[in-house]
Amino acid sequence: MKTSELANLKVAIVGAGYGGAAAAKALSLLGATVDVYEQASEIREVGAGIGLRPSSMDMFRRWGIFDAIARVTSPSDYFEILTATGEPIMKDAWPGMDDYEVKTHTHLVHRNDFIEALVGALPEGMVHLGHKLETITDHGDRATLTFTNGTTAEADLVVAADGIKSTVRRELFSDQVPQFAGEHAYRAVVDADAAHGLVVDDNLRMYIGKGTKVYVLPLRHRNQMSFDITVLNPDGTWTPNVSKEEMLATIEGFDERIINTAKDLDWDKVNVRAVYDIDPVDTWHSDAVVLLGDSAHSMCHHQGQGANSAILDAGALAEALQQAESVKDALARYQAARKPVTDELQRISRQGWTEDELNDVFPGQKPATQKA
Repeated sequence: MKTSELANLKVAIVGAGYGGAAAAKALSLLGATVDVYEQASEIREVGAGIGLRPSSMDMFRRWGIFDAIARVTSPSDYFEILTATGEPIMKDAWPGMDDYEVKTHTHLVHRNDFIEALVGALPEGMVHLGHKLETITDHGDRATLTFTNGTTAEADLVVAADGIKSTVRRELFSDQVPQFAGEHAYRAVVDADAAHGLVVDDNLRMYIGKGTKVYVLPLRHRNQMSFDITVLNPDGTWTPNVSKEEMLATIEGFDERIINTAKDLDWDKVNVRAVYDIDPVDTWHSDAVVLLGDSAHSMCHHQGQGANSAILDAGALAEALQQAESVKDALARYQAARKPVTDELQRISRQGWTEDELNDVFPGQKPATQKA
């Protein structure tokens, strides 16, 4: 699209999470008028740490916000997979570090630090809090949003970054519901000094036991460690009621450092969630509305690609708008570029367990996501 057309483009983004904030930055740099509508009354992320891959960090470099993101992260050289008791299985450099003119590491970051830095890079007044989407009306060449607070907004392009339970996806594109992955994830942030020697450098380590995986992600820039225990479990309650003793039973026989760190956790500060994703969505867009991030392709966390995929979506959408002759054409280009990639990531992210492990927890059956 021509520079003048982009300057006249009015964009409404639903959701100020990773995908929504990244899209807001990318599209505002094109000259479009961008407004972001977030249902929460404040911007914050629960959970623990994530890894921002070289492709995401390079996107931030293009957008001029690399330093703002990098200063709240730790650069990492490699990841390592080990047995439950710490014997090495594999160790590999993060892929993509040498794909750019400047060597670009994976950066480890706390989720809340990341969203604060990302939203903080947006122009003041762009994000509107307390706007929970109630309905969306697609008029073909534009769309109207109605919020539960009684306000409305109209835009030439609506970007739906409203997550796994996306209202926009449900109303316009797909009636599918989130699929239970057959897993629970217990996540906490631990002071490095209380991690019993698990924090030795800035590299991710995953310990694998039968039916249990433990992710140790150092956050040395804040002298902490992200600690994630993911276990097979048949209880699909969104926020399951699990005791600390039940959690400790899942890591029996693991490295003593992991067991001791888990024993010391303040259980009231542990984020306990059942793991869900969605099946691939056939259509991501109309002529004026498009899905992005988890609303389009929510995936299990085993590949660590959820946030990264949303960021790359934002970059691909901005690029498509620059290259296409119209919004309609741009949205088709965007889906064609990104959907094959995220379909495959969704598929791979569901393959986290062996048949024996699944049969132990789900005898004669599998959770919905493992059947895909």
